[in-house]
Amino acid sequence: MNMPTKITFSDDQAEAWDAVADALRLSGVDLDDSLLMPPASGKSSVMAVIGKAGSGKTMLLAKLYKALEDAGVDIISGDWEGKKRKDRRTLAILAPTNKAASVLRNRGVPATTIHRILYTPVYDPEYEKVAEWLAGSGEKPDIEGLTEVALDRAFASYEINKSVPAALAAAGLRGSDFITGWKRREEALDIGFIDESSMLDAKQFEDLQEIFPTLVLFGDPAQLPPVQSSGGMVFETLPKKKVKSLERVHRQDAGNPILDLAHALADPMLDFYHFEKMVAEAAQRDERVVMAQRVESDLMARSPVLVWTNKTRIRLIHAFRAAYNAPMDELLEGEPLICDGIELPMKHRKKRLDLEARGLIKGAQVVYLGPGRKPGFSRLHVMGAEEPQISAASIVKIEQEGDEEPFIPFAARMGATFLHGAAVTIHKAQGSQWDTVQVFAPDIEIAARMGRVEAGQPLWKRLTYVAITRAENQLRWVVRNRLAKPSGELRIDDLRAPAAPLELSGGDEV
Repeated sequence: MNMPTKITFSDDQAEAWDAVADALRLSGVDLDDSLLMPPASGKSSVMAVIGKAGSGKTMLLAKLYKALEDAGVDIISGDWEGKKRKDRRTLAILAPTNKAASVLRNRGVPATTIHRILYTPVYDPEYEKVAEWLAGSGEKPDIEGLTEVALDRAFASYEINKSVPAALAAAGLRGSDFITGWKRREEALDIGFIDESSMLDAKQFEDLQEIFPTLVLFGDPAQLPPVQSSGGMVFETLPKKKVKSLERVHRQDAGNPILDLAHALADPMLDFYHFEKMVAEAAQRDERVVMAQRVESDLMARSPVLVWTNKTRIRLIHAFRAAYNAPMDELLEGEPLICDGIELPMKHRKKRLDLEARGLIKGAQVVYLGPGRKPGFSRLHVMGAEEPQISAASIVKIEQEGDEEPFIPFAARMGATFLHGAAVTIHKAQGSQWDTVQVFAPDIEIAARMGRVEAGQPLWKRLTYVAITRAENQLRWVVRNRLAKPSGELRIDDLRAPAAPLELSGGDEV
């Protein structure tokens, strides 16, 4: 038996830990003694741990995951599941977007997207043997066409990434070689941890409750509610006793000027102009905050400018493309894109699931790598995805100002659709983080002047809170409507590439 993980928490974290531990006992997991037991029959539990940036939500989630793993709980990644065992307990750690999941993975937490749990892959039986061997539940297989060297490459990849598809790609296989299809999950799991739950809509929440008898939501009540929601966040519908709030800002985040600015927004007497003065004062003291006189076009290629309105977004995208001399009728390698959904008829449902399961869900951030081998296809790098480089039929739309129709520099007849990603709205940026974030302050000033209120808070404050907390290391508060010239051409050599891009066409143009 493994010894329980020893942890020191603040009072509010300890209270939240105890509440989650009580809920986990219903799923047959005793964290106090690191024991697995039969789950309580017919019992279900939903609770939430909420708190603002820096309050320790992610640290608590990571410690809970480690304690569950130490207790022998199976971690379900979404890319492959081993054979069912009667006595096992399962945990999946989920986020609404690839980027949000990658933030957790970068901190050592094996997170995946909600979509990857709702739809599970069906493996070719031969390659299922490889997956079982990689996961430690089978002998090293003898597979025709896979050499010892290829299997060793797969094993080395799995040891680093814990991803079966990435390991098989390292062995020289394409997704269509080992995944024969996708199916809607039929069997429930035990425990679900959902990060960035402020982004969940009612339908996603309902789907998750069908899968997980024990569900723990982690979220920030100061963020913006989902665009398609009726105005609230799903954890606001829970009974008060099922919600644990983290109030304290922890030592590792204390003195962070970005978080100091975020928490200052809670002052009801603070107006936009006094807040901007606080930004200027923080910039004089700390290089992690910059009062920028212009937008940096170099940063826009990997970290979109955050804006309030679509009008500003479209204007900045056109300025970015003009700065790089991008032609009207084609894309340059290295241009950023945002997935806007998938346009495929029902008869191509498998291909839709292939695309979505590999990361091309609505809102995914993508970099264009160049044309594919077939007309209408493009090679893409999906930011935050575990196997990032794919080739897919694509429709790219560059929006125009006003009522003018978008022009389409690159298009298949149908497939994954994309908008340009050099600038995004603050609503769309939720769940993502970047090393450096540029916030277009003139847009937020307009929101402040309009005096709009959302969920009892001035809209400009909620926009500002979400925007500045997207920054991991540096916040650039852009105060003027100007764009700096790029320092060079767009590039793609900084993007990590697997052994071979995954071809997601199913062999046919769609």
